[in-house]
Amino acid sequence: MKNLKMKFARIEQDISQIELANRIGVTRQTIGMIEAGDYNPSLKLCIAICKELGKTLDDLFWEEDSNEK
Repeated sequence: MKNLKMKFARIEQDISQIELANRIGVTRQTIGMIEAGDYNPSLKLCIAICKELGKTLDDLFWEEDSNEK
């Protein structure tokens, strides 16, 4: 599942994949794979991404249940 929340949060901050990757110590490919839904990041990496983007884990990584009412 694509992580569009993370991608949009990064774009809102005007941060490139390369810049975000450099700030948190991973490769640009890692950021791209997370956004594409091809990589499941560790909790530690999720927290680092959230701190850099000024978001919470819920904001970026919580999947909303379509069955909730």
